[in-house]
Amino acid sequence: FMHCNLAMMKPPPSQTLKSHKLSMAKPLKRLLQSTAVQILACWLGAQYIRLVAATCRWEIIRGEIPTPFWDKGEPFVLCFWHGRLLMMHKCWRQPLPIHMLISQHRDGQLISRTAKYIGVSSIIGSSNKGGAEAIRNMLKIFRSGECIGITPDGPRGPRMRAIDGVINIARLADATVIPATYSVKHRKVLGSWDRFIVPRPFSKGAIVWGQPIRVPRDAEPDDVEKYRLQIEDELNAICDEADALCGQQPIEPAPIEAQPS
Repeated sequence: FMHCNLAMMKPPPSQTLKSHKLSMAKPLKRLLQSTAVQILACWLGAQYIRLVAATCRWEIIRGEIPTPFWDKGEPFVLCFWHGRLLMMHKCWRQPLPIHMLISQHRDGQLISRTAKYIGVSSIIGSSNKGGAEAIRNMLKIFRSGECIGITPDGPRGPRMRAIDGVINIARLADATVIPATYSVKHRKVLGSWDRFIVPRPFSKGAIVWGQPIRVPRDAEPDDVEKYRLQIEDELNAICDEADALCGQQPIEPAPIEAQPS
């Protein structure tokens, strides 16, 4: 009788396995959140970026667009979608400095650490959240003659839809916005909100520059939407162009949400 009761009290194997997984999950989570592990992961990520940059055959389209800005030391806003972030340093003239606007959340901190290993400094904040201090820092950088990189659909989307924060930054800085993008023939597109592209080494790649967009300092509020759409349309057009050059199907922007009437 007691043997039967003990057998009945014993948890089924599936429950035991679930409890074991839960007990292992907590220390694993703590390990992944440790600073040392994150630093190592960011360093490894930077080495992978260097490997892809060095082994891919890159074709540059309209590379003459940023050249006069670099030659004259005229700062501009480099604008690209969040999903194309990984290889965008490849478009930049070295050793000229560039500063990336990085969000304050945990993913942003990982991006910032990885970017530092490949020579890109960061401004913490976003064009919306935490924007006041970030905008002050960006204006100081522009006044010093250096450029800013912004993902106008970051940090959380919607995918490939520009927010108006980039327009306000360009207007306050009296700076030109220049869109750019990249694509590769061999890649993995993640299922994340931004359809993040992870290129594979030893592939064919294309870097495509878009037409400069000048936002006047005295732009009226009604003009903000016009310039926002102009940036969004130009970025999406050059992404489609880059994908076509690499034999890839285009990545579609997130659907536009219907506005309440």
